[in-house]
Amino acid sequence: MAVYTDITDDELAAFLADYDLGQAVAFKGIAEGVENSNFLLETETGRFILTVYERRAKPEDLPYFLDLLTWLADRGYPSAKPIADHSGATLKTVRGKPAALVEFLPGLSARRPTVAHCREAGEGLAWLHLAGEGYPARRANDLGQPHWAPLFSKHRQAAEGLKPGLAATIDKDLAELALSWPRGLPSGVIHADYFPDNVFFKPDGKFAAAIDFYFACDDAFAYDIAVTLNAWCFESDGSFNITAARALIAGYERRRPLSPAERDAIPILARGAAMRFFLTRLADWGATPAGALVKPKDPLEYERKLAVHREGLSLFGAGA
Repeated sequence: MAVYTDITDDELAAFLADYDLGQAVAFKGIAEGVENSNFLLETETGRFILTVYERRAKPEDLPYFLDLLTWLADRGYPSAKPIADHSGATLKTVRGKPAALVEFLPGLSARRPTVAHCREAGEGLAWLHLAGEGYPARRANDLGQPHWAPLFSKHRQAAEGLKPGLAATIDKDLAELALSWPRGLPSGVIHADYFPDNVFFKPDGKFAAAIDFYFACDDAFAYDIAVTLNAWCFESDGSFNITAARALIAGYERRRPLSPAERDAIPILARGAAMRFFLTRLADWGATPAGALVKPKDPLEYERKLAVHREGLSLFGAGA
């Protein structure tokens, strides 16, 4: 989440006139994240999140995201259900940009996830994969493995500027990933951005909700697990926490057991997931608009994770 687009009081009042939510009581920008402009809105009837979709969001994808949120919420999964206006529409515009209003979800994200948080997050991810079954719309993963080499070709110089010799290392990684990328794994709706700031917990530490589905797509469930392992199971010193990783997978398998093929694929999928976030952070590094209420994330964090994955992970040995 972030703020790139300012909204005036008059613009907000005009937007809310299409809803039965009463007048705005409080309205403030949310600084976290890098993709869209987000605002916490309180009206006379409740609290909501207003999202204005920015540069990476494709307008043609937005119905997929919003309808998915409705689908999940209608099936009992704790996600932020979009609010429809008087005409039944959930996709609106603000300052000529697409926008949507969704429910505010209670709960807190874990700034320093514990092993227990990882277990709960894993179970929440499996619940999401099961709740998404039958969703009729389809969206390809436009940040999946086939897109990584073309993306890097645009930013090789930036990588070299961050760390001399890095461009050649990434070239080699990309070639190895292309040769060994798993195919034919169980697939369906995945979150694709299941980071700690997108998962909420109850006061007792139990999973409460997931938010920010704007990278959701159809891909391998095990790839979503791989994204999550990278996001949740590395320590601040760059080391991989195998105990947290095994807890996350154990939590996942409370609801959806993994196939042998999925287990075998997770190490290479985790390497690929690290590549995906390295590349998008690299692309964002020099592209954040001046004055935006956001700080771009360091691509080298994921370069360090790539270095760990080059050695290979062993997640399912004794004690798993």
